[in-house]
Amino acid sequence: MNQTLLNYFSWILFLSLSLFPYRALAASLPDLHESMRIEALSLEQALTIADENNKDIQKAREYSQWIQGKYLEERAQALPQVSFLGKQRRDYLHQDYSGTRNSDPLNLFSPGTKSLTTNTTSFDVSVTQPLYTWGKLSAAIRAATVALSTSDQQLRLYRQATRRDVTAAFHDVLLAKELHAIAQASLAQKEAHLEEAKKKLSLGTATDYDVLAAEVSVRNARPEVIRAENTIRLARIRLQFLLGKEKGEVDATGNLKVSPEPVPVYEAALAVAFERRPEILNQGITLTINEELVTIAKAGDKPYLYFSGGYTRGFQYYDSNDNDIDGTDWSASIILSWPFFDGFRTKGQVVQAKSNLESSRIDLAKLKETISLQIQAALDLVKEAREILEALEGTVQQAERLLSMAEKGFEYGVKTFLDVEDAQLNLSTSRGNRARASRDYLVALTNLKWVQGVLGEE
Repeated sequence: MNQTLLNYFSWILFLSLSLFPYRALAASLPDLHESMRIEALSLEQALTIADENNKDIQKAREYSQWIQGKYLEERAQALPQVSFLGKQRRDYLHQDYSGTRNSDPLNLFSPGTKSLTTNTTSFDVSVTQPLYTWGKLSAAIRAATVALSTSDQQLRLYRQATRRDVTAAFHDVLLAKELHAIAQASLAQKEAHLEEAKKKLSLGTATDYDVLAAEVSVRNARPEVIRAENTIRLARIRLQFLLGKEKGEVDATGNLKVSPEPVPVYEAALAVAFERRPEILNQGITLTINEELVTIAKAGDKPYLYFSGGYTRGFQYYDSNDNDIDGTDWSASIILSWPFFDGFRTKGQVVQAKSNLESSRIDLAKLKETISLQIQAALDLVKEAREILEALEGTVQQAERLLSMAEKGFEYGVKTFLDVEDAQLNLSTSRGNRARASRDYLVALTNLKWVQGVLGEE
């Protein structure tokens, strides 16, 4: 009986240890399922997620905090500066009978001397306030105030660039899925043709050549389906990277249907870009800041007028007697400082500031030329994509009708298998060209809005 119980418990222990890894795996399945979950997103949902998680946008928000701190730093120069200083001092003195005084902190003096300990406590409060700086402080504050808006333009720049990239990646996923569907449909049609060829062979209306050609066509169609599946996976990974999502997978929902819009005139598009493009506005701010820096540099050898005031409260007492001293001191002064000759340092700083100002003007002109070329290129891409769409209009319906006619003709023996293959190839090509043209048109419109500086702000 004891041996039977022992065997029973041994089997229970064995089964428990054997099933432990499977229980641990089952416990981890929720996390595994969460990491493998695919989240289907619309374009607006994808753009919202990117605005929250994209690293470039987060960095631009931090830059906004930095520039706010820089403004506070510059403004502080015009405000009163108040400081407090507290001191506590203890002195050990001794004096011999001849009247000579020495310092003896360890009290190692001879019996013929006497010691004296002094404690001194003082509190100082000082105030300084610039009264007149020949325009230097006011120019620095104006420059810092203008610089605050650079953070807004920086944030707009990264937001629009992110929307452009996310929109292109989103439509790339839709295009990959469309091409995958076309490849699957082509494979299904080729398999149907193979079955039809085998059926006709059994009836004696087709040859082994027709069946072999159909089998080769099916085998050649399968790699295209595999490539399309891999393209979908890569497109989803790129979209997930741009969205800043670290867990799970994402997918795009929607279609590539488009309604062509009128193409803007070059002059009108360029005017919008000069008015709204973040880089243009940011360079204009830089130009204004450099103008203020010239004013600051010119004030280097001009007079400065400051107010300085202070309050001191001191206490001093002796351990050996009651002759304590309590004192108060007030001070106020107007200070004029005029570095009328500084070895031409100010002149050199003015030359540098004016050179930076002129460089800013050159950079602005160069930026406008670059944006002019970008506007022209973006308009050309939109026109090209629209013309391709118009050229392909009705082509898919015609190719579908042509394939249907070829299949019927092959069924009745008036068309060859090669005719069916040509018609099927034309249909797949037409569908693929239409999907690519729709994607290119949508991306071209997005790129035009980005070049104009209005993407997401219409």
